[in-house]
Amino acid sequence: MVTLILFIIILGSIIFIHEGGHFLFAKLTGIYVYEFALGMGPKLFSFKKGETVYSLRAIPIGGFCQLAGEEGEEEDLPKDRTLPGKKPWQKFLVMFFGAGFNFISAILVLFFISLVWGSTSTEPILSSVEKGTPAYDAGLRKGDEVLEINGHDIWTIDDISLYLAISDGNESKATEFKVKHKNGDVKTYDIKPEKTKVDGEERDVYGIGMVGEEQHGFLASLKYTVIKTGSLFKQMWVTLLNLFTGGIRLSQLSGPVGIYEVVGTQASAGIASLLYLFSFLSINVGFINLLPLPAFDGGHILFIIIEKIKGSPVKPETEAKFHATGLFLLMLLMIYVTFYDILRLF
Repeated sequence: MVTLILFIIILGSIIFIHEGGHFLFAKLTGIYVYEFALGMGPKLFSFKKGETVYSLRAIPIGGFCQLAGEEGEEEDLPKDRTLPGKKPWQKFLVMFFGAGFNFISAILVLFFISLVWGSTSTEPILSSVEKGTPAYDAGLRKGDEVLEINGHDIWTIDDISLYLAISDGNESKATEFKVKHKNGDVKTYDIKPEKTKVDGEERDVYGIGMVGEEQHGFLASLKYTVIKTGSLFKQMWVTLLNLFTGGIRLSQLSGPVGIYEVVGTQASAGIASLLYLFSFLSINVGFINLLPLPAFDGGHILFIIIEKIKGSPVKPETEAKFHATGLFLLMLLMIYVTFYDILRLF
């Protein structure tokens, strides 16, 4: 029950912040907002203040900010009170700052975590290498700096985890590590991980530890926040590229069920871990929403760019059909991902 409550609070907060960004800039640019909703499905509670209905809905996943003109012409409102009636730069602000607010909140929370609980060094230096493991047998040692994995430059500890995750499942090929030893020697090693069951799940184990040195102070927190934010964006970009190239399978992605599991794990690790999960998911939600695809904010921004190029807006009805089709495909993807999430539970 505690995990469920935390799951709803974390996702609800991320969605509230995202839709709040759309809402704020819609109000600032004078767009009529019909409804600001948290959740989907039937209304549990609602009230009207001014011209907008504020509602809480039954399904605690998702939310929306219903703007005038999003789905076609508005006959009962002046054109300058609708989304299509605004200038391209105003529409861009409204669409961008859903994700923009997610990014801002993630950065602020990361800084808060590092300031209160301290941060860890992000340098890609191995904190341990267990004896008898593939990494140790190959020649890696504690204190080695990882420079490359499979030809990809490594800048942070997160990069190590990212590229090792992409390498998982490739049984026909060893993972190539380029490292700099403490004595300054730079060497390349081909290491094939051991298949080991951890909590009933088979994983690739190399035998390396990657715990950064603990740091405190304002400047250390600022540095950590900048590097960690960049690292999270890189993870999203590399993951997206590998989805298209086949380095990562759709079945490896996680939906609501997978996130629920992670919330339970992070809750046992403490408040700081839950706050980090909030930041991680916020950047994920913001990044995905800016992709130029139907039903996403990035899809709307794509139409704004088209409008700017051609000198006239696309018909709202045409854009609405485009996004409706995308929403249908998105729901199919969510069902597919959730199906694999459930399979992983058994």
